[in-house]
Amino acid sequence: MANATRNGPMMLHSTGSPCILMVCRGCCCGTYRKHPAVDHDGHVAVLRKAAAESPGTLAVRTTDCLGPCERSNVIVVQPSTRGRLAGGRALWLGWALDDDLLDLVISYARAGGPGLAELPAALDLHRTEPPRLAAATRGRRY
Repeated sequence: MANATRNGPMMLHSTGSPCILMVCRGCCCGTYRKHPAVDHDGHVAVLRKAAAESPGTLAVRTTDCLGPCERSNVIVVQPSTRGRLAGGRALWLGWALDDDLLDLVISYARAGGPGLAELPAALDLHRTEPPRLAAATRGRRY
């Protein structure tokens, strides 16, 4: 079964929704003005190719703005249905600016993503908080 989105087809695996890579392409993320040395369109193309080559277990969407502009480029790895049932929650990644990081994101998502795959240490270094959580905890001392 396939659902059409404004970003192209999204394949639904028979076990539920796929792991989704939500790629920010708003005011700061994905702009040559802010990151002139980054091939933003090429990065999205690489992610879309990985999704197209997956057996319906990986999808890519772009969005106008995810919020944490100071950490651009931002990618959110949303768990698949299986991953969410296993306790996985969305993984927010910041500073996604190079090919090596994209390769790690793709490998992590192919391995099942949140809830199903072990998070590589290099991706853990790029972990960031969603805007609501970051705003709610700003100024707190732990």
